[in-house]
Amino acid sequence: MALPKEIHIDPFTDFGFKKLFGEEESKEHLIDFLNQILPKKDLISHLQYGQNEHLPKTALDRKAIFDLYCTNQSGEHFIIELQRATQMHIVDRSIYYSSFLIQQQGRKGKNWNYQLQKVYVICILDFLLEERLKLGNKLIHHGQIMEIHQHQPLSNKLNYLFIEVPKFNKAPAELKNRKDQWLFLLKNLPNLQKRPKALQERIFQRFFDRAKIAKLPPEEAEKYIIAKGKMGDYKNTLDYREAKGRKEGKIEGKLEGKLEEKEKLALKLHGKGFPLKEIAEMVEVDPAEIEKWLKSSKK
Repeated sequence: MALPKEIHIDPFTDFGFKKLFGEEESKEHLIDFLNQILPKKDLISHLQYGQNEHLPKTALDRKAIFDLYCTNQSGEHFIIELQRATQMHIVDRSIYYSSFLIQQQGRKGKNWNYQLQKVYVICILDFLLEERLKLGNKLIHHGQIMEIHQHQPLSNKLNYLFIEVPKFNKAPAELKNRKDQWLFLLKNLPNLQKRPKALQERIFQRFFDRAKIAKLPPEEAEKYIIAKGKMGDYKNTLDYREAKGRKEGKIEGKLEGKLEEKEKLALKLHGKGFPLKEIAEMVEVDPAEIEKWLKSSKK
């Protein structure tokens, strides 16, 4: 397999994000990044990576697989999700994901008083949130449970952060702080030929060393090439959805229509190696239905 033309890993691939932020050797990058977007009173000094697959209470319910899951020095919980393509229900999905980390804090017995540790769901988006939310020009949004009349937090235990990366348009000379620097890298890393002068600190030196495709071991380079190939197929699928939507007069370009069309596309994506979770999101069908299609196709 030929290496991609770019010099640096694309962080908006599953492999790239986990390589740059989800391994022990890159933990300092994740801590530093999170400390730029979290409230100052919630700064992190230590993180422990945890299991990213969380099972439901019953076998009939849907499980959740997070991109990254970790806890900090105080036992607070963090889900970090990378989303490449528009998700119509991204807020609902984040609430659903947070429910797993709330439920797992429950303790049996009479002594538990229902006190909870904070849960953060942090979604790094390569698309813009729905216009109906009317969030304005800000690119980082922090949601909590609010008292609607006084506009004050009713609880700070559930936290939802959405980062709209496409809204970030600063050039290297305009980067004012560490938050700007990380957002710049999330958006521009694959297009950089070298490390900009504005990113000369030690942490970014280590980050760029890990990001160089030429330094990847052969087995990791192959995984990255496969991830990039999937990303291309993913984009083609989205283009198909948009074109089909326009043809049918649907502005949002959502993939609708006959169930047979969705089944055909789902099987094609599965053949290309897409995870069941991503296929379900793209064709907007429950994963259980896709599993039935897969079983039928093997008969």
